[in-house]
Amino acid sequence: MSHAIVVTDLRFAWPEGDLLFDGLNFTVGPGRTGLVGVNGSGKSTLFRLLTGELAPQGGSIRIEGRAGYLRQDLTLDASLPVDEVLGIGGVRRALSAIEQGDVDERHFTAVGDDWDVDERARAMLDRLGLAHVDLDRRVGEMSGGEAVLLGLAAQFLQRPDVLLLDEPTNNLDLAARRRLYDAVASWNGVVLIVSHDRELLERVDTIAELRAGRVRSYGGNFTAYEQAVAVQQESAERAVRAAEADVRRQQRDLIDSQIRQGRGERYGKKAFENTRAPRAVMRVRKRTAQATAAKQRNLHTEKLDEARERLTAAEDAVRDDDVIAVDLPETAVPAGRTVLRVEGAELRNGATVDLELGGPERVALLGGNGSGKTTLLETITGRLDPKAGIVRPAVPMRYLPQRLTVLDDAETIVANVARLAPAASVQAIRSRLARFQFRGDRADQIVGTLSGGERFRATLAVLMLAEPAPQLLLLDEPTNNLDTASAEQLSQALAAHEGALIVASHDVRFLRTLGITRWMQLDGTLAEIDPPD
Repeated sequence: MSHAIVVTDLRFAWPEGDLLFDGLNFTVGPGRTGLVGVNGSGKSTLFRLLTGELAPQGGSIRIEGRAGYLRQDLTLDASLPVDEVLGIGGVRRALSAIEQGDVDERHFTAVGDDWDVDERARAMLDRLGLAHVDLDRRVGEMSGGEAVLLGLAAQFLQRPDVLLLDEPTNNLDLAARRRLYDAVASWNGVVLIVSHDRELLERVDTIAELRAGRVRSYGGNFTAYEQAVAVQQESAERAVRAAEADVRRQQRDLIDSQIRQGRGERYGKKAFENTRAPRAVMRVRKRTAQATAAKQRNLHTEKLDEARERLTAAEDAVRDDDVIAVDLPETAVPAGRTVLRVEGAELRNGATVDLELGGPERVALLGGNGSGKTTLLETITGRLDPKAGIVRPAVPMRYLPQRLTVLDDAETIVANVARLAPAASVQAIRSRLARFQFRGDRADQIVGTLSGGERFRATLAVLMLAEPAPQLLLLDEPTNNLDTASAEQLSQALAAHEGALIVASHDVRFLRTLGITRWMQLDGTLAEIDPPD
């Protein structure tokens, strides 16, 4: 039997009553499939249903073959040794006992055919950039990125038939991401990847899009998916234009019919008054004419209703993904103006930094996990003090941290903006928020009720609309947990920022969309580098 994931008539609703899936059907076969969808579409919930963490209220989920899972919120027991996480601790202990002369049958049973387990484990760790990790080392001594790669190594060693990965590149630096890309590209079984990482999605065979509670599959990688969606959108927009024209035509026909009916009624009334035919005959003619007119009117009304239904269906097929369009001239910085000066700064992790930023420069800050990128950004903002040296910002600045802790969850979006722009009127704030797709009542939403994508957009709006206007923006891994549409929105917003940018990110494709002027690497010291491939 071919290995696969088969979802049939799946139904799931949250306890508070929100229905997420109702009659969901799809199949994932051999090869690499990327599951995409806007934030809030239910990707993570679907993953939890596939892994059995959540139970559906109806339908079935069938995984044909042995399954392995790597969750986004992977947590490993810090006290465990690496070989236990890899699932080979028992085999290694049995091998050690046999090597020491213990010939108990239980040890041979535990080993089975896995006599080369150490070599296989070491080869897998080396492949994922963990050659320096000893099999007896404790997990608590590893970084978060190393733990993710260790979890992936564990799955590969177990050789599952079906592998599910949820945002596997989160918290991985550029080098680790590339190792993961290569490992996934070589996978021969069924793999379903929930991801927003464009580079990873370019390496899959199929894109499965979750939208409005349904999954639709597109053959090819993410570029092929985008092209297919663009063709669909063009066709859908043509259908809307044709449906609008049909509605206008049916409206004209109905009006013309009503005008003709009115003329006929006036003519019939005059004829009724002037004719010498018997009254009974004239009443029959009048009723016949009225019935015919009513039939014509109903026919035109039905055609108009059908045309409106076709228009509604055509409009539903057009994607209405939000687009951010902002104009922020107040953020402009003259080319010769010094924005930031960092001289001989020693960070808390021991790294040393010298940096002078002038005018509207755009800096990409690269570096491995633990190199101190976040520490540097927080030192520039004043959240942390350097051990030595000078850090001197020269313009108003704002900082977007990884965890989006800028907003007050108990307040509305309007109130959050007002907190950082106290001189602005409520009307001015609402006008500005509309550019970030928070129009009308949407601007009055309580922040704690927002979806992940809405929260990010609200955070971005609060920072960029703050007063005084920020002429230096610092962003720390801004695309983590953002779907591709939200990442595009971020690019649009940053394109309107005319000041300086420092963006710490492992997402090179995203960085390239920002018009980066300087690429810098933090590895003990801060040095300028050539743009990465």
